[in-house]
Amino acid sequence: MKLLLVSAVALIDQDGRVLLAQRPPGKSMAGLWEFPGGKVEENETPEAALIRELQEELGIETHSSCLAPLTFASHAYEKFHLLMPLFACRRWQGIPTPREGQTLAWVAPQRLRDYPMPPADIPLIPILRDWL
Repeated sequence: MKLLLVSAVALIDQDGRVLLAQRPPGKSMAGLWEFPGGKVEENETPEAALIRELQEELGIETHSSCLAPLTFASHAYEKFHLLMPLFACRRWQGIPTPREGQTLAWVAPQRLRDYPMPPADIPLIPILRDWL
C-alpha cells in the first residue's frame, strides 16, 4: 500500500480558536472539514510543505520556527496509508483567505467534534483540545 505523507497545521488565533477548512466540491471527501495543509513533495520537509501550502491555499506567511510539532495521524484508507504530522501555529502574517474554493471556519476547541472530518483527523481532536 502506498504511503502518503501529508503535513497539517492547527492555526490558533488569539482567542484560542482553530482554523478548519471544508474540502470543496470535486475533491475527494468533499464537504468534510480538515486542518489546513497538504502533500509533502519529494525533497521537501513537512515544515516546508506547510509553509508552501499555507501560502497557496490561504495566502498567509509563516516560518518553520513558528510551527510546533504537536502529534500525528496514521490511518489506512482504501488506496493508501496516510501519515500526517500535525503542527500548531500561533504566528503568521496575513489574513487566512480561501484561495481554492474551500470554506473556512474558526472553531473553539470544544466544538471541533461538531464538524464532520476525514477519519484520519478525528483522533487528533482530543489531543488538540487537551493541549489548548
